[in-house]
Amino acid sequence: MIKKNFKGRCEKRYSDKGQGVLKVYNDIQAKYILSLENNTEIKKIQCNVLLDEKFNDNEYTTDFVCEKLNDDLIVRECVQKKYLTKPLTVKLLDFSRNYWLKRGIKDWGIVINE
Repeated sequence: MIKKNFKGRCEKRYSDKGQGVLKVYNDIQAKYILSLENNTEIKKIQCNVLLDEKFNDNEYTTDFVCEKLNDDLIVRECVQKKYLTKPLTVKLLDFSRNYWLKRGIKDWGIVINE
């Protein structure tokens, strides 16, 4: 999860399944896009999807929301392994998981760098 107005490094990657250029903010996202592009079960990729609820008065985005061929949605958050034990990271991931569960998305997961 990234704040809506993140001011850090940003790369633009072209994606056929993303229907154009997607912005990625770390190496994990960049590598995961390639994985999604090669996954034959995925038909559409959305990157940095804005959540319509605020967490601690800040707006955040989910890293990936993908549509499978059977029209089911999957949600993935990209996190470096070293941040998995940080309290804020845990709270943000829990917020994201609960946000998507409320909307009926059960296939929620974390992508880490190892």
